[in-house]
Amino acid sequence: MIKFYYHPSPNPAKIALFLEEAGLPYEMVPVDTRKGDQFKPEFLAINPNAKTPALTDGDVTVFDSNAILLYLAEKTGQFLPEDTPKARGEMLSWLMFVATGIGPYCGQAVHFSRFAPEKIPYAINRYAREAERHWGIIDAQLAKAPYMLGERYTLIDMSVWGWATRLGFAVGDHWAELFPHVKRHLDVVSARPAAQRAMALKDAFAFKTEFDDEARRILFPQNAHLA
Repeated sequence: MIKFYYHPSPNPAKIALFLEEAGLPYEMVPVDTRKGDQFKPEFLAINPNAKTPALTDGDVTVFDSNAILLYLAEKTGQFLPEDTPKARGEMLSWLMFVATGIGPYCGQAVHFSRFAPEKIPYAINRYAREAERHWGIIDAQLAKAPYMLGERYTLIDMSVWGWATRLGFAVGDHWAELFPHVKRHLDVVSARPAAQRAMALKDAFAFKTEFDDEARRILFPQNAHLA
């Protein structure tokens, strides 16, 4: 049985979507990051990076969200592009683009604009503009076809969807005007029954939502003394 270590945030969301789309049986294990569950020894034994998501499948452990998507796609043979070197190269490129661009820049844009104790204009502008630049590249790709890799719905669409669900929080309420093709893609994927089930996972456990002093110390321990 697959164990899926979950918190209601963008990276776990895309794994939830894949699991639901593929119809794989799994056990959802809640990890309440604002209470520090990610630092418990039993979770660190699975994910030494202390981040969600993580997944175990028998004796297999995978702890990066993009690696998990690729693992599940290859395990099931589902939601992959055509089996050609050209299509695989395109898939890997976009998967890594989300991993190294969309995720980190959106995360830092949110941190400096919403959570940093000192609002530094340079940092806020730097990460906001880079997040917008990366999403502009996604938007241009989606202008060409219904899905990220063309006509076929794949794991790349799931990876993009996880972060697109939080675009308003990361970029601002005007995001749909900036990225109309991303908005269209988000609406299409979110309407899928599997996406509805994936989004409902957040209500399966009473996760802490308050961003209080305790949560700040847990999530940003390196800078807790600056708060």
